[in-house]
Amino acid sequence: MIDIEEFSECFSKWVADLATLTEGEVIAIDGKCLRRSIDKASSKAVIYMGSAWVQQNSLVLGQVKVDEKSNEITAIPTLLSRLDIAGAVITIDGMGCQIKIAQLIIEKKAGYVLSLKGNQGNLHDDVRTYFDRLYRLKQQRLLLTVIMGE
Repeated sequence: MIDIEEFSECFSKWVADLATLTEGEVIAIDGKCLRRSIDKASSKAVIYMGSAWVQQNSLVLGQVKVDEKSNEITAIPTLLSRLDIAGAVITIDGMGCQIKIAQLIIEKKAGYVLSLKGNQGNLHDDVRTYFDRLYRLKQQRLLLTVIMGE
């Protein structure tokens, strides 16, 4: 009888009012399959949910059901758009390492840590190259410091 989307949005806002987010608070975004949610009798697939967890408050700020023919990538922006994440740091696994998701987080004035996997092709290679160069520069500076006695 009630609109599930409307209820979910209202519930997320209510829970957000309960939580006191501080600058730099970590909000972990993750998708999970709900245990025992498969309905074999009616051939319904398992239910996947995307949720935002605030460890400091031990609280789920919000959840979004992932569409049956989709994945977390489509649910994460919906979840983020419902939350006041300004000043927080959002963490997301490799599935959420998407330009549009990062842009949304920035627009909402939050920071992010996105997991990067090898299947991200050029991006993965670029990041690895950057950190390899940074490491080599640090080693060169350390060697020069030892040689020059500073």
